[in-house]
Amino acid sequence: MPAAIQLSALDHYFADFICGLEPKPCEELWIAAALASAANCRGHVCLELADAAGQEFVPFKPRPGLQCAPESVSWRAVLGRCGTVGHPGDYTPLVLDGAGRLYLYRAWDHERCVAEQLQTRSGWVTGGVTPSPELLDRLFPTAIAETDWQRVAAVSALTRRLTVISGGPGTGKTSTVARILALLLDGPEGERLRIRLAAPTGKAASRLRESILDAFGRLDLPDAVQARMPSDVQTIHRLLGVIPDSPRFRHDASNPLACDLLVVDEVSMVDLPLMSRLLAALPADCRLILLGDQDQLASVEAGAVLADICNRGAGLAYSARFAAMVECCCGPLPDQFRAEKDTTISPLADGLVNLTTSFRFGGESGIGRLARLINSGAAEQAFDLLASGDWPDLVWRELPADSDFEAKFCSAAVCGYAEYMAAADAAGALARLDRFRILSPYRQGACGVENLNRLAMSALGLERDQANGGSCRLPLMVTGNNYDLGLFNGDTAVLMPRGDRSAMAAWFADPAGGLRSLSVLRLPPHEPALTLTVHKSQGSEFDRVLLILPAYDASILTRELLYTAITRARTCVEIWCSREVFCRAAERRIERSSGLRDRLWA
Repeated sequence: MPAAIQLSALDHYFADFICGLEPKPCEELWIAAALASAANCRGHVCLELADAAGQEFVPFKPRPGLQCAPESVSWRAVLGRCGTVGHPGDYTPLVLDGAGRLYLYRAWDHERCVAEQLQTRSGWVTGGVTPSPELLDRLFPTAIAETDWQRVAAVSALTRRLTVISGGPGTGKTSTVARILALLLDGPEGERLRIRLAAPTGKAASRLRESILDAFGRLDLPDAVQARMPSDVQTIHRLLGVIPDSPRFRHDASNPLACDLLVVDEVSMVDLPLMSRLLAALPADCRLILLGDQDQLASVEAGAVLADICNRGAGLAYSARFAAMVECCCGPLPDQFRAEKDTTISPLADGLVNLTTSFRFGGESGIGRLARLINSGAAEQAFDLLASGDWPDLVWRELPADSDFEAKFCSAAVCGYAEYMAAADAAGALARLDRFRILSPYRQGACGVENLNRLAMSALGLERDQANGGSCRLPLMVTGNNYDLGLFNGDTAVLMPRGDRSAMAAWFADPAGGLRSLSVLRLPPHEPALTLTVHKSQGSEFDRVLLILPAYDASILTRELLYTAITRARTCVEIWCSREVFCRAAERRIERSSGLRDRLWA
């Protein structure tokens, strides 16, 4: 049995509130409401009653009664008689489905919306560009004996209203999408095609813009087609239109986006409520292309939408119609992708493509091998590879003892940021900042981001102002959205004086090119960015990464976290940890309770 759950004030008072609405309140209802609230705060969409049965909990304040959840069968029976607990479709505070999943109503409604929208959008496109080997040969490498999955993704995007392209770093997701957009823009409807590009954070949006424009610029296309390529990539919140002090957006089902094709990158970072609102705001005939890495960390908020879409619980097989189209354009499909009967195939299947060939981490890459072993759960093998010393891009060090940690960490920070600190100006500093970064799973504690940032700042001699008359190169990361300033969560700046050295300014890379500076006094919420949490690093890439794991094991340490951190590095990753902590993390998967996968693939 897992450790007892500490209920928060919100969980406790939510349970009191639900029981206050119930004509005949009971102990079982209070426990169910409290644990459902706690589950939602931990990223679960619902509470699985069978898994929660017998779970011990610690109330926020003393209360009489049981301190553990009841047996699941009797629990479900009691909840079924409560007026505040309804069946799917009922407008009640709590919803209990036939599989024993207990939802807060809002979470159930978001899940319903996402499932229905994805299923509705999973049909064939009427008209448009017809894929053929000759058409694809223009922009994609000629098909080889093995299945070319980038071409498969193109066939899906040209013929399907919904395409989900998953793949690890360096598998060519954005370059594939750039070629798909080129084919569509050069097609019969290209002049009228309204394309929007979006990502969950400002950093991810900036990277998508750079990657798409770079890939598009390298294609041999007529000037007219080049001119049609959209250059603006927005955060999802900005795309939908934030209404200050409101959970709603300007664009919704009653006021949909003016869009014929939407591309969303880093979908693993998109939580269930935001995905629900995004899908609801799309016109009925809008095409949708979702990009992401299903093996990365899930969103900070509730849900694991991309993982639920990609993980159907069985091998993926395509319909006979789509398989024939793919084999005509892309080469032979492996046998497991052909279904014996089309009646068993969900329409979603033909829009799902997983890119498996990494052009960044090839056969000689230790990072690539380590990532694959972690994803497969081969913890001992992964650690042996890391610690072997046989791979120049993998470095392992035992976590230093407490008495030595500060000195060794400061030395590593000074060495890692040497090129960055030598930059002559803000442009050079921003260009060099992504050559090295320190990552940690935690915000607090000896190995947490807050302490590591403090140590690194001290070691590098950085100051927040010019009190001593010296220059400052402190990197900052914006932690909130400010639409008036055009700054978004994840945007990174370097703190340096302006040319006249009269005042300190934060220098950002301008999406349109060049730099822009902003007075420190006008900055939205921000924090030092010498060390980042692994969650904050999603959507970024660095030449070298130093990952520091704590001396103790904890549930937050999972294979998804290890995989995400390791694959942020292009050329080298160094990990400080013990064998025990690393292996336990590689064996542990993120488990998020949700009914979305069953809704999509049942």
